[in-house]
Amino acid sequence: MDRNSANAPQESLAQRLRRWARALKQELRALALAVRDQRTPWYAKLWLSLVLAYALSPIDLIPDFIPLLGYLDDVLLVPAGIWIGIRLVPPAVLSECRVQAATAPRPARRWQAVPLIIGLWLLLAYLLWRWLW
Repeated sequence: MDRNSANAPQESLAQRLRRWARALKQELRALALAVRDQRTPWYAKLWLSLVLAYALSPIDLIPDFIPLLGYLDDVLLVPAGIWIGIRLVPPAVLSECRVQAATAPRPARRWQAVPLIIGLWLLLAYLLWRWLW
């Protein structure tokens, strides 16, 4: 262990999680831009649209009130979906979108999508109910 690392202040877990969450949000913005890029293949657009809709959805696959499992989707499923999406987007497109996401001002929140997302979840619940009964 060298002297500099011993004297350097250690980053707390909360600080690392905040930094990771900011990086994840930045990556989501870049992927949202990649969905709109014409050079992105259709299958990548489809996958990213599903991942972005799920990440931004107010409804989780596993409700957060269930101990430990409730945050499993937030900690594992969303990052895994992003990881797969990153590999589906051409590298040149992704790098341009990352630069654009880093330099562009944050977009205003658009609440118009909330009814659409809730409607999609209700439709999926109805189809699942019909399939089971």
